[in-house]
Amino acid sequence: MDIREIIKELSHDLILDSESIEYEQLRGGTVSKLFLLRTKDGNKYVVKSNEPQITESEAYYLNIYKNLKLLPNLHFIERSNRYLVYSFIDGSTNYERKNKQELLTTLVQEFINHYKTVPNNVGWGWADETTDSWQSFLLNRIIEANKIIKSHLKKEDYELVLNLVKKYKVNDLFIEPYLLHGDLGVHNLIFTNEQLNGVIDPTPIIGDPLYDLIYTFCSSPDDLSKHTIDSASSYLKIERNEINNLTLYENVIIGLYLRIGTCIKHHPNDLKEYLSSWYYWKNIIKKG
Repeated sequence: MDIREIIKELSHDLILDSESIEYEQLRGGTVSKLFLLRTKDGNKYVVKSNEPQITESEAYYLNIYKNLKLLPNLHFIERSNRYLVYSFIDGSTNYERKNKQELLTTLVQEFINHYKTVPNNVGWGWADETTDSWQSFLLNRIIEANKIIKSHLKKEDYELVLNLVKKYKVNDLFIEPYLLHGDLGVHNLIFTNEQLNGVIDPTPIIGDPLYDLIYTFCSSPDDLSKHTIDSASSYLKIERNEINNLTLYENVIIGLYLRIGTCIKHHPNDLKEYLSSWYYWKNIIKKG
């Protein structure tokens, strides 16, 4: 992505004045590229490029949830979905490992409780590449995670998670599909003075809102306690039909298993803490 050419395009489309812009590259993901644009009047914008289907999916999410104050404002999406432009949220992604319960409660009340449903014939899982059921999406993720985890946990641990996922009805009639953030980890949260100030970088998923809450809960190895997830989930107002559904704790152990796979791949220094939490939660599940 040539940011100078993009700035010219934005100027041509009367989005920004190219004469008043300074820019710098930001640290991006494995595929996306990001630039921070500063205008002389003090406004800040992010230009983010990615694969067209990913960019389109992110823009759709930001449009659907444009009234959520924690999300950046979408200002422009290039007509062929090469890049989008959204407002920059001041703050830091440095998560202080304390008071996770308060963080989760804020996310539930100000973010997850405002999720919207999507038609159940759209599909499930990644919004830009759906599958036929929520169960199928989770099974695929568990199978992929096991390729990384199998040398660190026993086969019985893999079978435990597989059997839990298989308890979901294949047609998912007991879960109403919602548009989720999909990557709601602490690495995508913006903090100002240790207070939650923003949420960035959605990877939209169609599924169960509880998935996003548990994703955040498991995204750092601190305070993975029963008390913390009990407290946060008690604020969840989105109704979920519990008939033939998994319990909260069964969903936690599925999310924790997936997180251990991510940890081994990207944050191996956290593995010891995650494995300790795994046996803690496995014991909770066994006790029923």
